[in-house]
Amino acid sequence: MTETSITSQPAEPKLETAVERMRRHDRLVLTLRLAVLVFLIGGWELGVRVDLIDPFFFGQPSGIVVKLIDWFQNGTSIGPLWKQIAVTIYEAGAGFLIGAVMGILCGIALGRNQLLSDVFSIYIKVANSIPRVVLGSIFIVALGLGAASKIALAVVMVFFVVFANAFQGVREADKNLIANARILGASNWQMTRAVVIPSALSWILASLHVSFGFALVGAIVGEFLGAREGMGLLIATAQGSFDSNGVFAAMIVIAVVALVAEWLLTTLENRLLTWRPDATINE
Repeated sequence: MTETSITSQPAEPKLETAVERMRRHDRLVLTLRLAVLVFLIGGWELGVRVDLIDPFFFGQPSGIVVKLIDWFQNGTSIGPLWKQIAVTIYEAGAGFLIGAVMGILCGIALGRNQLLSDVFSIYIKVANSIPRVVLGSIFIVALGLGAASKIALAVVMVFFVVFANAFQGVREADKNLIANARILGASNWQMTRAVVIPSALSWILASLHVSFGFALVGAIVGEFLGAREGMGLLIATAQGSFDSNGVFAAMIVIAVVALVAEWLLTTLENRLLTWRPDATINE
């Protein structure tokens, strides 16, 4: 018993060392990120002040901050800023959910059924080759200037990304696990639910990180082409009045929304993939 207790004692200091190393790495990353941000924004502001950068075309960080404060306090030229953000989030969020569900279902169905894959693959490739701006114009003509046309464009932007990853994830499922499930008498549905979908889950979740950005792009491009409200219309209005600070201010708001969505998706991924080992600790 004495030998066992002596040999097991070094494990705790080793774990503490690994945790401290992770904390130092996180602090270093945060410091470097802030340094890069300060360098870029400071260089931009300095370039404007010494007349190396024309603020008429490229804006000015201090002017962008003033514009954001004015929007939050007094609203924009097309209405309250919070309303424009809410409209774009609604359109992007609805398009993201619809496109993701459709992409996952179609990807799993075609990945599991060779006949369906052979029949519909050519049509999916043709649809994916159509420029999204053209589809946006078609949706606006068909569905009007309301949210429906922007949601439709966001769905198209998301669907193909999620579909491709779900399809490939199903095809990459462990053949040995599938063979073992067949030997144990599992039905096709049981095999899909218990083996194929868990195997493809990491592929699907990886696609969701990218696809929400595409959903935002779809909603904003749709608003840019024609809308009554939203961040895309706010950008178009600022562009029409040659307000470069307004364009950059709207871009910053959109970037914040995208970062919040990325954080939520990362949290969801960590909860769904709790079985995945922590590579940093293992090192």
